[in-house]
Amino acid sequence: VMHHKSQIQRGCHFLVATPGRLLDFIDKGVISIKKLKYLILDEADRMLDMGFEPEIRRLVETASWGMPAKGERQTLMFSATFPEEIQKLAQDFLEDYIFLTIGRVGGANTDVEQSVMESSQYDKREKLTDILGNLGQERVLVFVETKRNADFLASYLSQSGFPTTSIHGDRLQKEREEALSDFRQGRAPVLVATSVAARGLDIPKVMVVINYDLPSSIDEYVHRIGRTGRVGNTGKAISFYDSDKDASLARSLVKVLADAQQEVPEWLEEAAEGAIGTNYGPAGGSFGSRDTRKQFNGGGASCGMSNGGGGGGFSSSAQDDEEDW
Repeated sequence: VMHHKSQIQRGCHFLVATPGRLLDFIDKGVISIKKLKYLILDEADRMLDMGFEPEIRRLVETASWGMPAKGERQTLMFSATFPEEIQKLAQDFLEDYIFLTIGRVGGANTDVEQSVMESSQYDKREKLTDILGNLGQERVLVFVETKRNADFLASYLSQSGFPTTSIHGDRLQKEREEALSDFRQGRAPVLVATSVAARGLDIPKVMVVINYDLPSSIDEYVHRIGRTGRVGNTGKAISFYDSDKDASLARSLVKVLADAQQEVPEWLEEAAEGAIGTNYGPAGGSFGSRDTRKQFNGGGASCGMSNGGGGGGFSSSAQDDEEDW
């Protein structure tokens, strides 16, 4: 904290911060936002989905802090998904904004080769070691749903001859930095992580993403596999599908695969046909690839670039109850 404070007190034109630390510094008088010109919310849907809406509202609405009114500052929100719930909030933060879509909002990167393997909970470890054995020294990011499983799987893989490290919410900052350093330097080319712990981290040159546990929402799936195939590079995403646990994701998974021109396994199509009221089905919502202001109040301007457009299903991410970082 003292290091950050001393850097800020030297003065800067651009400040990048997490909501909690930013509010703390403003509250203590370290930072003044009275002359702020630009407010940028990156991965806005993830911040709101993680429960940061009160902090963002406090930043914007606390009168004594002097945040310029939305008509006196420029506010930008960047996000891979913009469902209706987030667009409603955008109207509170932005003044007569332009809704700009680049590519397919909520869709998967076509530079990522996706494959889905049907697997029971008991078969996953053997399949994972087989895959890792064929990959060599490529950097692999493995996603699991719980912190306990992150440590267990990392230990199992290390004992099986695959140098592996892990990150999750119970790790100290120093431990997280050491784990990421081992991964980046190739000392541990396999990193096991929970979604919450990996979010927002810069993890370059990930060649393969493996969903050992599929997430409960399709937009979380899109975020995960977006860790590879970046900046024009190609990547691979392999997901283990457990029919006893992942049936609610079947329809949305089929649509994401088809939209990205990926092969859809016949068994997954059959599972999707049997799914009722799941994502992309009758009870499904929208990824938010369309400007909803006309629906709500008849206003707003929108435009698309590249192959933008097209909607899909959306459901809010249900994070593991024990995840808090």
